[in-house]
Amino acid sequence: MGRVAIVTGGSRGIGAAISKALKEAGHTVAATYAGNDEKAAAFTDETGIKTYKWDVASFDACKDGIAKVEEELGGPVEILVNNAGITRDAPFHKMSSEHWNSVIGTNLTGLFNMTRNVWEGMRERGFGRIVNISSVNGQKGQFAQANYSAAKAGDIGFTKALAQEGARKGITVNAICPGYINTEMMSTIPEKVMNETILPQIPVGRLGEPEEIARCVLFLTSDEAAFITGSTVSANGGQYLH
Repeated sequence: MGRVAIVTGGSRGIGAAISKALKEAGHTVAATYAGNDEKAAAFTDETGIKTYKWDVASFDACKDGIAKVEEELGGPVEILVNNAGITRDAPFHKMSSEHWNSVIGTNLTGLFNMTRNVWEGMRERGFGRIVNISSVNGQKGQFAQANYSAAKAGDIGFTKALAQEGARKGITVNAICPGYINTEMMSTIPEKVMNETILPQIPVGRLGEPEEIARCVLFLTSDEAAFITGSTVSANGGQYLH
């Protein structure tokens, strides 16, 4: 059964793979993005998936954007994938309040802003699927990422709390914590650093692929996953075990 789905940060990287997978599964997908109009347009041309530009750190922008998606795609949002994220890395003694606030605003407050604006409708209809893309660094921490790690750890707490509230209303809320994934961001890392520092941390000996995260999302958003809520899926090649 096809449903209307929103994937935040859904036109690039992991988000793009999720958007494509949901479309292939028969859903009507809206992919949000924050800044790169050219890449968003190219993504729409390639996939036929409509893109919408707004800042998830703004509650009002999320409210207006979701209303527009529901009007244009012809139905209520029943699947929400909170994937949008940014980094502003710096050792803590050099981290500015802007570094902190921008990352918390997008990576944590963005979950509230998006989810709050679909939550009441999901409760009324008795169905919803919410997947929050956290990170291995929200589980284990990471040097120079106090802001990012705090936000991503907060995503997990948000997931666990909200799952309890949605359970009797047919709403599942789960988190996925990707490890190192083969995206555009990773391509900027020098080969020496990749081979000598990053890959040795990963027992399977390679980066993950965006499509591997997308397959996790597909399962968690399916009708068949109705008994799974409040869970954290660690998709990291064995890098962090808990």
